[in-house]
This record gives sequence, C-alpha cells and structure tokens, in this order.
Amino acid sequence: MSRHIFRNLFLAGLAGEIAFEIYAWLISPLLFGVALAPANLVVALIRIGFGIPVPYWAGFILHVAIGTIGFSGFLWMTHLILKRNLVLAGAIAGLILWFVAQGLLAPLVGRSFMMGFGAYTQSSLVGHIGMAMLMGYVMASLQARKSRNGPS
Repeated sequence: MSRHIFRNLFLAGLAGEIAFEIYAWLISPLLFGVALAPANLVVALIRIGFGIPVPYWAGFILHVAIGTIGFSGFLWMTHLILKRNLVLAGAIAGLILWFVAQGLLAPLVGRSFMMGFGAYTQSSLVGHIGMAMLMGYVMASLQARKSRNGPS
C-alpha cells in the first residue's frame, strides 16, 4: 500500500470519527432520545480484559484512534475483498462494525445481546453505517482528486 492510501485512510477515518462523535452527542439525542457513548464500552472492555481502570477520557481517545485507523482500514479491506465501490463497502463495513459492537462486545461487558434492540442499538446502527459510508465517500473523493491531478 502506498503512502497516499495510508494518508487517505487516516483522513477518511478522522472525518468519519468526527462525524460519528457529532452524531453521537448532538444528533442521536434528538432522533432517538439517547446519546451514544462508545467510550464506555472501551473502558469496560479494558477493565474486564486487563483489570486496569481507565478514565472515560482515555476510553474516548482510544475509541477515536481505533475508529480513525482501524475502522477505515476495515472499510478498505471490505472494499478490496468485495470489490464494491467505497461508499457501498462503507455501508457493509459499518453494518459489520455495528454488529461487533452491539452483538459481540456489549455482551462481553454484561449488556444484553444487541442491547435489546432498543433506541441505543438503533441509533448505533445509523451511526456506524453513516460513519463508514462517509469514510468511503472521503476515500473515493481523495482518490478521484489524485487521479484528476496526476501523481504528486
């Protein structure tokens, strides 16, 4: 993978994470009546897995870092494996990430499967798919711009 692709993954991941946090704290409460706080899941997983208590702010930073680098990388792998455009690959990757968070990780910290499919889970679905689709759009836009401008 080229340095250009890594840069695009980082920029797309950062854009998606910023959008996710805006959605989680400002838009989700208006649409679903609940603010999303995925850092709580990170904090609980670290406490259970390693026995280390970490403050919320550390979980928040870790979630943003994982989202920026890991989620965009997962989106890129989904794109390469399924051979779909980046926005569609984003929707698929977002759906998978949502299931992992709500269906696999949340039960590890004592929550019910998919957290009972309530408002939090529904909002999380919108947030994960929207975030990953935005990442795909940003990646596609950056690639198209490079193609138009030629090698840098």
